[in-house]
Amino acid sequence: MHLHCDSLRGPLKAQSIMKNKEHTRQVRDTVVKKFKAGFGYKKISQALNIPRSTVQAIILKWKEYQTTANLPRPGRPSKLSAHTRRRLIRDAAKRPTITLDELQRSTAEVGDSVHRTTISRILHKSGLYGRVARRKPFLKDIPKKCCFKFATRHLGDTPNMWKKVLWSDETKIELFGNNAKHYVWRKSNTAHHPKHTIPTVKHGGGSIMVWACFSSAGTGEMVKIDGKMDGAKYRTILEENLMESAKDLRLGRRFVFQQDNDPKHKAKSTMEWFKNKHIQVLEWPSQSPDLNPIENLWKELKTAVHKCSPSNLTELELFCKEEWEKISVSQCAKLIETYPKRLTAVIAAKGGATKY
Repeated sequence: MHLHCDSLRGPLKAQSIMKNKEHTRQVRDTVVKKFKAGFGYKKISQALNIPRSTVQAIILKWKEYQTTANLPRPGRPSKLSAHTRRRLIRDAAKRPTITLDELQRSTAEVGDSVHRTTISRILHKSGLYGRVARRKPFLKDIPKKCCFKFATRHLGDTPNMWKKVLWSDETKIELFGNNAKHYVWRKSNTAHHPKHTIPTVKHGGGSIMVWACFSSAGTGEMVKIDGKMDGAKYRTILEENLMESAKDLRLGRRFVFQQDNDPKHKAKSTMEWFKNKHIQVLEWPSQSPDLNPIENLWKELKTAVHKCSPSNLTELELFCKEEWEKISVSQCAKLIETYPKRLTAVIAAKGGATKY
């Protein structure tokens, strides 16, 4: 008797489907339940109408893993050896600024040629992700100790004390946006680790320089600095804007003024000016931008100004003042309310960089 291929194909196909078809979790649980009740493989097979080998496989898996759930499957074998994968992760962890191209070339040198996405996926599985490196001032040991000492000394101060502080600073605002971004490989919550940040210094040119102040009650005056700032020019800015800002923000006569330790700020004539005006100046550690909440407002201001796309310096100055006035009182108040958390973060970092 001759059988056509088509007549065989039907039963074989059905048999293949039955072989590859997974039983439901309910069926697998029933197999285990009957096994626990003392039923043998043959009786379970007959009761549930499934092959004896299937019953045996379900029971063996349950005995080994204590579950009837599907286990993770291996998928396609990795193109990279375990040694090369470990080397990739180690190189990215030791050199956070290394690029995917460099990692790709290093793997090719040992005979493993893979795509950049494969390398990226391996690093992601180990918890390393490409992120923009934060720019943080380079801090030496002495400034770190001073920041730590300041934070420790003021951690117990009352919230009302910080509400009486008038915070101030100068910053440069560029006409054509921020500096280029740099990417680093890092894990979550490590953005401010020294090796994941780009050191910056607080001098250099800029499109315009501005001075401004604020308190928990809102923003104070903003002034464009014409030419090079010196002690005399700084005192003029204070004379024309400090007391007016304190009055507008209703800080009262016993407010505290904050400024950094720039030489023109600490000049003898400037400190004499404060004394004559009966203004208390907050003792401040050098190189401590993380302690000054106005830095957060600078970041918000620069983002807002560059969204306005100023085309010249006149527009840049105009947009700066407009956006500074738009900063809400609630935003300023929140920065001061959370100041104790800032101090705690500085203490935890032993005076180093923090998320603030």
